[in-house]
Amino acid sequence: MNLQEYTDYIKKAFSDCGMGDLITDEKAEKFYNFSNMLIETNKVMNLTAITDEKDVVLKHFVDSATICKYIPASAKVIDIGCGAGFPSLPLAILREDVCVTALDSTAKRIDFVKRVANALSLENINAVAARAEEYVSDTRETYDICTSRAVARLNVLSELCIPYIKVGGSFIAMKAAKADEEYDEARNAIGRLGCKLDRSETFEFESESEALSRTMYIFTKTKNTSTEFPRKYSVISKRPL
Repeated sequence: MNLQEYTDYIKKAFSDCGMGDLITDEKAEKFYNFSNMLIETNKVMNLTAITDEKDVVLKHFVDSATICKYIPASAKVIDIGCGAGFPSLPLAILREDVCVTALDSTAKRIDFVKRVANALSLENINAVAARAEEYVSDTRETYDICTSRAVARLNVLSELCIPYIKVGGSFIAMKAAKADEEYDEARNAIGRLGCKLDRSETFEFESESEALSRTMYIFTKTKNTSTEFPRKYSVISKRPL
């Protein structure tokens, strides 16, 4: 697709999903350039299994955009395990008022996120190569929002994410639909770490070939997290709370 075809396509995709107010011609052009960089870089680096231009729009960009409605104005956000920048880069494009930290343990992926942010002139995102259980030592309970998209099961993910959040802030877990089983096994961990479930919502949308859905679990931080958490990842994964 050329830029105009792409702009028409992505604006319709956002509109069809009830998020048309988020996208402008200028932001569509940023997504166009981001998409091209993602697809080209993916030829030499494993960033994503999704390489069709239209699929990237729906399965990466629109999917990532579903988090926008849960982010308060001017929030400080950290995205744990951002990979190639999802949802952190789309969030930074769509919500210029928020400040985003994109965190991933793989330096090559963070280098890609930095290159995209620089190419798109995104001044509201900072990309950091570090392990989540280590970076928290300098940033504990300093974020309004911590989010993560399909990184680990919720009982493991919660211990990595919740220590980053201020009391009164939110942990937003982006999960595939029907993730109730994960929530049930994570109840103890979420409570011990200082959060409670506020609500869960499922967002449904369609590609040309399949129906897709995303469930958001929104947890509110009600008390400080003990400094004994997070533990080393090897311990978390073997003995979840």
